[in-house]
Amino acid sequence: MTIGLVSLGCAKNAVDLQVMSGHLLKAGHTLAPDPDNADVILVNTCAFIESAREEAAAEIARACELKRAGRCKAVVAAGCFIQRYRAEVLKAFPDLDAILGVDALDRIVDVVGGLKSAAVPPGMPKRVFDPPMPALRLTGAAFAYLKVAEGCAHRCTYCAIPAIRGKFRSRPLKSVLAEARALVKTGVKELNVIAQDPMLYGVDFRDGTNLVTLLRALDKIPGDFWVRVLYSYPSEITDDFLDWLNTSPHAVKYVDVPLQHTDPKILVAMARGSAVKATREAAVRLRAAVPGVTLRTTVMTGFPGETPAAFKRMLTDIKRMSFDHLGVFAFSPEEGTPAAKLPRRPSLAVAERRAGEVMALQKRIWSAKARKYVGQTFRALVVAPGVARLASQAPDVDGVVHLRSPAEVGAFIDVTIGKVRGFDFVEA
Repeated sequence: MTIGLVSLGCAKNAVDLQVMSGHLLKAGHTLAPDPDNADVILVNTCAFIESAREEAAAEIARACELKRAGRCKAVVAAGCFIQRYRAEVLKAFPDLDAILGVDALDRIVDVVGGLKSAAVPPGMPKRVFDPPMPALRLTGAAFAYLKVAEGCAHRCTYCAIPAIRGKFRSRPLKSVLAEARALVKTGVKELNVIAQDPMLYGVDFRDGTNLVTLLRALDKIPGDFWVRVLYSYPSEITDDFLDWLNTSPHAVKYVDVPLQHTDPKILVAMARGSAVKATREAAVRLRAAVPGVTLRTTVMTGFPGETPAAFKRMLTDIKRMSFDHLGVFAFSPEEGTPAAKLPRRPSLAVAERRAGEVMALQKRIWSAKARKYVGQTFRALVVAPGVARLASQAPDVDGVVHLRSPAEVGAFIDVTIGKVRGFDFVEA
């Protein structure tokens, strides 16, 4: 049977799809190059914010329409949207043949084989999945996401992830290292360490194992490859982690430190009050500790209580901290979260206008920084035909380098930057 894959949401969600795909391949199924021409369409969904839920619903509806037109035999929906809105999804999409929650990834073969419609176990997710080895990669030959934990230990008032994914739980160190070795052995040149909060890796083991333990173990794997850690809660960045960035033969000097906001009152309302001081000092501390580090952040506009003064403060701080990369999104009131009930929420129009102002400021910051790259030569990883990334560019969220000369995918090359094109570079 051929299976067509539709992947929505974050990199962590994409890893879940890789886990399911590995089980399907082991069972003898085939992955279709075009999901619209498959026996079964598997839609792996996201539910983080309203726009993600709208996208999930649209993709499920599109797949069901293909089924009604005779283009496929069955439609299966999986992921966060299903986990959180099981009953609503089944009611809204009667043509769905099966659903699968985030705690039942290894049941995908049974679901596809028997098209069972009740594959969302009740209760909060508690499991952690290892991908079937050798690991399937949907990211291509050059890089991979190494998911080291599931769930979340934080209770940010705007976020529904803990209610969807459950408590924070780390993958065993042995299984993470086994996957990393297999990935490097098959040619991967960049391991991107991901979790809802990688900085907390090992905290649930209570034996002293932590993220740096894992990172130092990854350093012992032979080969020429990068290790990049994505997402670092500002108050959890330790001196040991900074030391690893400075001394590791594989570390990419890149820190993704989502601040969400910089106004103290807003951070307290977000239940991120313990990070107020760390947030204010993040950029200065990181640049002082790790010379040449690339910094990325994410911020939110329109959170309840965000006054014009609070927003102006955030703009001033963004300008002061001068992040290399920045993402911004307007607050989305999520059902069941404390923030959804908070008063004094700016309108969506105001939140989106403020998000536009943040992005306009970041474009000016980026333009000034990007000009300094022109004429310089950097080591880069070729990630697709004609496309490479510098160490300062993380997959999917930052820009790329468009190559003028042919280069093998998965190879490290030296590339001279010729010009800037938006958030991308073009080889000289």
